[in-house]
Amino acid sequence: MDVLKKLLAGDYRDPETGERLHVPVKSLVIQESLAGNEADLVKALDLPKPYAVVSDDHTHRALGLRVETALASLGKLIPIRLGNRPHPDDKTAERVMQEGEKAGSYIAVGSGTICDLGKYAAARQGKRCAVFATAPSMNGYTSVNAAITVHGHKKSLAAVSPEGVFVDLGILARAPKRLIQAGFGDAICRSTAQADWLMAGRLLGQPYRTTPFAFIADLENELVADPSGLLKGDRPALSRLIQILLLSGFGMTICGGSYPASQGEHLISHHIEMMPPQGWEPALHGEQIAVTTLVMAKLQDRILTRDTPPQLGASKVSAGSLRSHFGDEVGLACWKDIQPKLWDTERASRLNERLQAIWPRLKSEISAVRRPAAEVEAALAKVEAPRCYTAIGLPRTTFRDAILHAREIRNRYTFLDLAADSGLLEPERLID
Repeated sequence: MDVLKKLLAGDYRDPETGERLHVPVKSLVIQESLAGNEADLVKALDLPKPYAVVSDDHTHRALGLRVETALASLGKLIPIRLGNRPHPDDKTAERVMQEGEKAGSYIAVGSGTICDLGKYAAARQGKRCAVFATAPSMNGYTSVNAAITVHGHKKSLAAVSPEGVFVDLGILARAPKRLIQAGFGDAICRSTAQADWLMAGRLLGQPYRTTPFAFIADLENELVADPSGLLKGDRPALSRLIQILLLSGFGMTICGGSYPASQGEHLISHHIEMMPPQGWEPALHGEQIAVTTLVMAKLQDRILTRDTPPQLGASKVSAGSLRSHFGDEVGLACWKDIQPKLWDTERASRLNERLQAIWPRLKSEISAVRRPAAEVEAALAKVEAPRCYTAIGLPRTTFRDAILHAREIRNRYTFLDLAADSGLLEPERLID
């Protein structure tokens, strides 16, 4: 809790610059139980009333009813209940904003989808919000972005930071096993995300920071060494996991984007959600990330064991190929987005010279901060998390296509691009 306390107090010094870091969250409470304190926690934030309390069927049963009952003592409420497994898309966000139009602020009671919808609606309407966590399932509680699908295109959109984040460890311990496994998947992807971001920074001269990883290094090492307590409801293990997830969100906030926590593994997951197979029952976000992180770890293993760097060629992606794969609207949107990471033969030649010069040092730098695929797989196995596409209900062809085309979704250069641009992206060799 030391890092979290220092960040909230403005006493944490950036290890890169020495400057004090500040985060927008005013109150962050993690306790064994928050029962009976819900109203006081929200009241202390002085949020405008009435409160729109957002939940779905599952989070309402887990904690939402308790929060609504407690906050009713503070005045009128606007309950927004989104049914069974709502989707974080533009249509659902529009519904939240319509039902919450007369609200002074939003109180989200849930995890990924509910939190993102509440933060995004608040941002769109110029309102404030707070969140009561119901599961340690994702790292978006404290971030200022929300993963929202717009016209079929998965995007990371601007959101407000919750002014209060409240965590009842008893509620987290009673969360479904799948949600806890999903949270571990969203935490362990730090390794592949950092490797991707570091590679792009060194090769393309893009901004790269170590600060968001310094936040969580000790906690992550402790948790990965023995994560089995998560499935037993062990409070110290759950506390470590939720702290990692909260700090990961702060890392995104401080960096002004999802770069430290979302790279190639998330692009593969986004592609799956954008182009799901017929009749597929969507897996949880973190379950998908567990599987896609293992794929990215294998890809990074294959490339980083090379004595010589990959040889890049001119980009082979075209507007026509994207429209053919994604459809006209999404394909053109992707084409516009990825222009900065496409290049001709001349630029590819310059980048090859750069790779040749930095390759030994780059491999050493990345190896110092990432986990090999075998280590990632062993850690996921300890919490019985999904590790294969079949475990999340996907046909092989869908998963293969996601690996092959995920890089085409967004302007984020990852090992998927490095492999594809050098003819080394072979999905079939990564799947088994």
